[in-house]
Amino acid sequence: MRLYAISYLCIKPHLDIMTKRVLSGVLLTCLLIQGCSSFSVQESIDYCASQARKTLAIEFPENGMPNSIPSGSDQWQFTFAGGWTSGFWPGELWYLYEGTEDPFWKEAAIRETEKMMAVAYKPARSHDVGFMMTTSIGNAYRLTGDIRYKDALVSAADSLAKLYNPNVGTILSWPNMVQKMGWPHNTIIDNMLNLELLFQVALENDRQDLYDLAFRHAEVTMKHIFREDWSTFHVMVFDEKTGEFIAGHTHQGWKDESTWSRGQAWAVYGFTMAYRFTQYQPFLEAAMNAADFFLSHLPEDMIAYWDFDAQEQLGNQPRDCSASAIVASALLELQGFAPKGKSAAYLKGAKRIIKSLSSDACRAAGQCSAFLLHATGHMPNGYEIDASISYADYYYIESLIRLKNLKK
Repeated sequence: MRLYAISYLCIKPHLDIMTKRVLSGVLLTCLLIQGCSSFSVQESIDYCASQARKTLAIEFPENGMPNSIPSGSDQWQFTFAGGWTSGFWPGELWYLYEGTEDPFWKEAAIRETEKMMAVAYKPARSHDVGFMMTTSIGNAYRLTGDIRYKDALVSAADSLAKLYNPNVGTILSWPNMVQKMGWPHNTIIDNMLNLELLFQVALENDRQDLYDLAFRHAEVTMKHIFREDWSTFHVMVFDEKTGEFIAGHTHQGWKDESTWSRGQAWAVYGFTMAYRFTQYQPFLEAAMNAADFFLSHLPEDMIAYWDFDAQEQLGNQPRDCSASAIVASALLELQGFAPKGKSAAYLKGAKRIIKSLSSDACRAAGQCSAFLLHATGHMPNGYEIDASISYADYYYIESLIRLKNLKK
């Protein structure tokens, strides 16, 4: 397959009526009035800027990045540069700069991104290199063109590529799970997001090797991660020597046979992005089918339960606004690639999700300095339940910027 240069697409806001939402088992009623005055992209971006200023006023630990705020708290818990979520905070700042054109945000983004530069030159410990680099240094390079950022991305991509197993055709996600869980070669659906680093570096530097590696990873994932109804497993396990697919499992979902909503969201986003770079039609079909499943399993308020099957079979389950935010951003790109009929449905779905995320029921203002409430990090392990989490904020602000950019 040859290299393609495809830019992502965005759309303008839509207005809709939403009523009664249940978030984490608590009934929250929020009526959204239909009409142009009920939702403003710029007001929502300005809201995020106001919240981010509050976070910047906090004293960070050395090399620290805001990660999450537990339910009922107003205090950030921090990760450190090199943690899998560490790139999201600098990425939020870059999007605020893009959305406001205020140099204040550029200065803050440069300062926080600098913490990630050393990470780009370290050996990859897991697949999360892409998450860390694309969100922070990737946005920095996109908005500044600074060659330092470009060089760092190349180093990080080469490091990530060392986790690729040619016998299987995918990147090893979790080296520590090989012994711990007995998963010889494991690849998770989240790993699709890390391919953006490889595709982008391949495009910028004429690196066919990285392009082919990313393409093959997406191809193998597409073959094994989906069930017949286009729901997803979280984890694929392979024989590391023969490449044989062994089984699909979960780690953060309810059970192996259930659909963890954020995993489904990663599939929608990841295969849409893969199609952007490759124009390979099966990737687009996979993205659309994954999106159809996700949208058909959302409650009326458009905020996903943390696991679709857990809610259906157990009831009264926590929500995960991060899953909805990821899909909203993905749908804004997917609608630009999809056939006319589906494009309209994806556009409508994205708008409804963003309006719901932008409501008082989901905003964190008055409770803490994050953007959003009601995310679920790892339900089986019992942490970050009904919390504010950096990646929920990141994909929310990304969706707003995509809306704003298309309006231009």
